[in-house]
Amino acid sequence: MVHVLSSRTLLRPADPDRSRAFYGGQLGLAVHREFGTGPERGTVYFLGGGFLELSGRSDASAPASPDVRLWLQVEDVAAAHAELESQGVGIVRPPVREPWGLVEMWIEDPDGVPIVLVEIPSDHPLRYRPGI
Repeated sequence: MVHVLSSRTLLRPADPDRSRAFYGGQLGLAVHREFGTGPERGTVYFLGGGFLELSGRSDASAPASPDVRLWLQVEDVAAAHAELESQGVGIVRPPVREPWGLVEMWIEDPDGVPIVLVEIPSDHPLRYRPGI
C-alpha cells in the first residue's frame, strides 16, 4: 500500500512570471514555499488539502493539455466570481448550478489550463446525508 503524506499538482508554465502573477496575485493563493533562483524558480502554493507547484518552463507554442484541469472548492462561488472579475480574471463561464447539484464557475490560467471553482451547497449529498 502507498501511504501518501502530501500531494501536489505540478504545472510547467510557458511564462513563469505571468503564471505567478495569476496564481499568487489574481487568484490570491498563499505561497507555501519557493525554491531555486531566477525566472524559472519554483513556487508552491497552498490549495486547501494539497499544493500547486509552478516550476520550470514549458514550450510557449504548445497548447495546454486538454487532460489537465484544476478543481478548486470555494466557500462562496458568487463572491469568488465578483472578486476574480475585479482582479481582471477572464471568466470562461459564470457560476451555474449543475444538474448534479454543485455550483460551478470556469476560468483558465494564462496557459489555458481550465480551472473549475466549485461550491458545494449545504443541501448537497457531499455535505448532507439524511439518516447518517
